[in-house]
Amino acid sequence: MNPIRDLPPDDPERRSLHDEVHARPSAQIRLPALVTFVAVLNEGVGREQELEHLRRLPGHDALQVRDLQANFLRLPLPDGRTLKWERHTEFTRYSLVQPLPEGLGLGAVAPELHQALALPPGWVGAIPGRTVAAILLAMVHAELPAQTSEAQATLMRPVQRWFGERTVMASQLGGGHSWAATDFHLRESGFEHMLVVAPPDTTEARAGRISQRLLEMEIYRLMALRGLPVAKELSPMLAQAEAQLAAITAQLEHKSVSEQDLLDRLVALAGGVERATAEHTYRFAATRAYDALVVQRIGELRERPIPGTQTLGEFMRRRLSPAMATVAASERRLGSLSERITRTSALLRTRVDIATEAQNQELLAKLTRGQELQLQLQTTVEGLSIAAISYYVISLLLYVGKGAKAAGLPIHPEMAAAALVPLVLWATWRTTRKIHARLGGSLRRAIESPAPSTAPAPPAPPKG
Repeated sequence: MNPIRDLPPDDPERRSLHDEVHARPSAQIRLPALVTFVAVLNEGVGREQELEHLRRLPGHDALQVRDLQANFLRLPLPDGRTLKWERHTEFTRYSLVQPLPEGLGLGAVAPELHQALALPPGWVGAIPGRTVAAILLAMVHAELPAQTSEAQATLMRPVQRWFGERTVMASQLGGGHSWAATDFHLRESGFEHMLVVAPPDTTEARAGRISQRLLEMEIYRLMALRGLPVAKELSPMLAQAEAQLAAITAQLEHKSVSEQDLLDRLVALAGGVERATAEHTYRFAATRAYDALVVQRIGELRERPIPGTQTLGEFMRRRLSPAMATVAASERRLGSLSERITRTSALLRTRVDIATEAQNQELLAKLTRGQELQLQLQTTVEGLSIAAISYYVISLLLYVGKGAKAAGLPIHPEMAAAALVPLVLWATWRTTRKIHARLGGSLRRAIESPAPSTAPAPPAPPKG
């Protein structure tokens, strides 16, 4: 009888998040073994293409797309071989584990490991994508020497012959439970060679963890270095942009160029910098992430030095650190340049605002002068208007006086009209002043009265 589940409903992502810890388990490797590792950039390569390629393996022509949904798949092959497929964000890696053929172990001299690949002819070369890493890792049994320089030098001699007497970097792993060596050299086959020497009692799980850490250290190193060409390519553009910004800032300070010209140049510069930021931000962030993984994998190796030989981690740090510093410096320069452009834009905007304010003040002064002239003209016109109105009123009064004289009244029309001229002028002037005063008062009240508020009236205070 199944136990009763006494839990709230699961979050939709609970199962996938919980199983992520088991998503990419280490391989179980029985020594001696040969591990073939190929990593390809998967930009533009879909799962369907990778599925079709995996179907070419013997016994796996029935694979389906759903089998690749977990981004991890381990396929058993004949003769004790195993192929592991893993898809990552930027690359896909294929790892083949097979028994190490006779004659390729520790006693060999510069063995041609690529000729021992137990895969269908042409299968590796037809992997969809572009190769970013290819490693052949031989893992062999041998008794490890005591912790003395002479004994360790005895084991290092066959190791160096195995690499063709090249300069070898080697380390004791895990405090001394195994040795790892490589020359970081690309051979004509396109593969790097690595060698792991472990005692006969090494478990399959430990061998799998050793291979995983070494191979991941190398692929993450190469992926981290993908930011270096970008930084080098970006360097001339950054130098040119910084010089342009310095010139714009100097011209902004001395006011030797118009604001419109400065604005056009600054907008063009900002557009170029923002385009570069959008294009390369992901690459710089990925470089930081991959570099952190390299450091983590080196730490997990828990290296001990072998006298007279540079350790893997030391070699990595000395060769990788300058490249990572170059990438980080380019990223900082790009971010700093963007911030400086923003500050320069603010300065230019302030300069434009000040110039606009000065123009507004000049325009306001011209408007004020025009209004004064208009007022003077209006006063002159009003004086003429008073004279004209008075003339017409006097003319009417003269006609009235002539009519009254014709009616027999003892009136001298011209004398009466002349006598009324001062009174008419005063009355006309007085009437005009009253009209102006009435209109002026209405205008002042319209200006001074506040706009009607649309806010609701405050509630009345409670009584009592």
